[in-house]
Amino acid sequence: MDNTHYVAALAFGYLLGSIPFGLIFTRLAGTQDIRAIGSGSIGATNVLRTGSKWLAAATLLADVLKGTAAVALSAWWFDHGPGLIAGLGAFLGHLFPVWLKFKGGKGIATGLGILLAISWKAALAVAVIWIALAVAFRYSSVASLIAAVAAPVILGFVGTPPESLLFAALAALTFFMHRGNIARLWNGTEGKIGQKAEASRPA
Repeated sequence: MDNTHYVAALAFGYLLGSIPFGLIFTRLAGTQDIRAIGSGSIGATNVLRTGSKWLAAATLLADVLKGTAAVALSAWWFDHGPGLIAGLGAFLGHLFPVWLKFKGGKGIATGLGILLAISWKAALAVAVIWIALAVAFRYSSVASLIAAVAAPVILGFVGTPPESLLFAALAALTFFMHRGNIARLWNGTEGKIGQKAEASRPA
């Protein structure tokens, strides 16, 4: 296959993934700038810290769908391989959006959307793991880190090696983006799900 297909898929995925739905929705709703509260992230967990469950749900759905759309549309236009590359692009776009000086979210919802486009069974399993851990511990970061590790393992059983390798790379990026959360967990200062925050913490 022409390498330009992979480049085009990567660029398409990145631009789609870089749309900051959390920031857009909260601005349209007239709430405070989510980059100035909590973790400073643009994802659904930080949107929830504004106190609006509806905005958080909308952000979650939009972030999931942009990951799914990147993979599905690129696979439809080109092939399965470029579809996976588009998924990587969408994940990188959410983490490092060009519109926000490359400071975005943590990628969990977008990663779930990518996984959904690859295997709905794996996506369901990972979602169940995340929800169970989030309910048990009330730490989004704990649930996210363990779910990130579970994804490539599960794909090892229901997917193909390239898919499992992709999510191993996404898991590594997830741990990198959660390095501040890991430090706060260690220090006992990590905020719990639904907890409002007055000022942003370091990433």
